[in-house]
Amino acid sequence: MAKWTAFPYDNDDYVYDLPTLKKKWARLHAGDAEPLPKDDKVLAAWALYHAGEFQKAYDAGLKAGGDGITVANKAQCIYANYLEKSEKNKLGMFQEAAARAEAQAQEDPKNANAHYLMAYALGRYSQSISVAKALAQGLGSKVKTALETAIKLSPKHADAHIALGAFHAEVIDKVGKLLGKTQGADASTGLRMYQTALKLNPASAIAKVEYANGLVMLEGDKKMKDAEKLYAEAADCEPMDAMERLDVEMAKEELEE
Repeated sequence: MAKWTAFPYDNDDYVYDLPTLKKKWARLHAGDAEPLPKDDKVLAAWALYHAGEFQKAYDAGLKAGGDGITVANKAQCIYANYLEKSEKNKLGMFQEAAARAEAQAQEDPKNANAHYLMAYALGRYSQSISVAKALAQGLGSKVKTALETAIKLSPKHADAHIALGAFHAEVIDKVGKLLGKTQGADASTGLRMYQTALKLNPASAIAKVEYANGLVMLEGDKKMKDAEKLYAEAADCEPMDAMERLDVEMAKEELEE
């Protein structure tokens, strides 16, 4: 496999040994509600992930198997979303992660993050190829169902709430409220999902960024001031790991634009 692009920031603050990772677990996983792994090999893969060693985390997760598949999928998705420069490679990675997560969900149907990461990978893939094209391929209902399943299995899964909010907002933004209804998209449901995500994980930069994006998609320019306030709050968040750092940097870029 080609070498992945390195995490572009200093990661000293995000390197955790296993005892420290266990202590910080609840905070680090406030977004995805992933249970603390019993297997130290899986925990070691997560330590690599939090440090921004995404390719090593991917390899270690696949090697560990079982719950390690979740680490591999998340590492691949986050890397593809933020750091992969080739559009072709990015799409391939999202498809690969989605297929692996779908197989994991079939094998372990009560694994909330198998459903969530399948939806995340398909959602990002859909954004890359165009939401309208993805809806025509039937990916919209697949994403929606997977996210609803993740929330049903894990009601405190903040990231699944964010992603479901984004589904409603993106569909309405791209095809309008009327056509959006045929896809099960509803503006008030979308806004409620974002708000729930922020209640569940108030320290989340990505929740603030996605909520800001959603407000503008669903309510237009009249919500621009609210969106800018959310971007500013996101930019001020204190990142605890590499992914959170990437989210904070993205918020800073949004503010500059």
